[in-house]
Amino acid sequence: MSSIVPNLNDPNYDEPREAVDGFVAYRARIGRQLGTERIGVSQWLLPAGQVAYPYHFHLAEEEVLVLLEGSPVLRTPEGWRRLRDGDVVRFPPGAQGAHQLVNDTDGDVKFLAISTHGTPDVVIYPDEDKVSPAQRLTESDGIKMYFKIGDQVDYWEGIERPEVPDVGAA
Repeated sequence: MSSIVPNLNDPNYDEPREAVDGFVAYRARIGRQLGTERIGVSQWLLPAGQVAYPYHFHLAEEEVLVLLEGSPVLRTPEGWRRLRDGDVVRFPPGAQGAHQLVNDTDGDVKFLAISTHGTPDVVIYPDEDKVSPAQRLTESDGIKMYFKIGDQVDYWEGIERPEVPDVGAA
């Protein structure tokens, strides 16, 4: 068990996301700080005018968003809608759980993201035509790879019958 006691009023934003203009956000990976194995908990700070993450959905993870402060817009398969302080939204696994959070206001947005994890996941990014096999580990990021969906190949592509060495009689 971790001896760290995260505090929502003084979060340790241990995953700054500042690489792409318009997608600046700060994430405190509370679950990792606590050493959780099956529950992901993150506190996010989304500055004015920024987008938290690309539109995406998970094939294995279920997520819940708890809006702590602000009034961002949420994109889902049903369209766009404005959230308000205290709103709680569920994103089930699969395409019906696709989501994106945009702060189009002049103030910061703060929210909690709670998710199931501990098993491998596949994340689909429809707008970018990308797929990501992902593994979340308590102590590290695990596996994260990104591929263009359009690069898919047939199951049998590149497969050849193996040459079996002489291993003796059965």
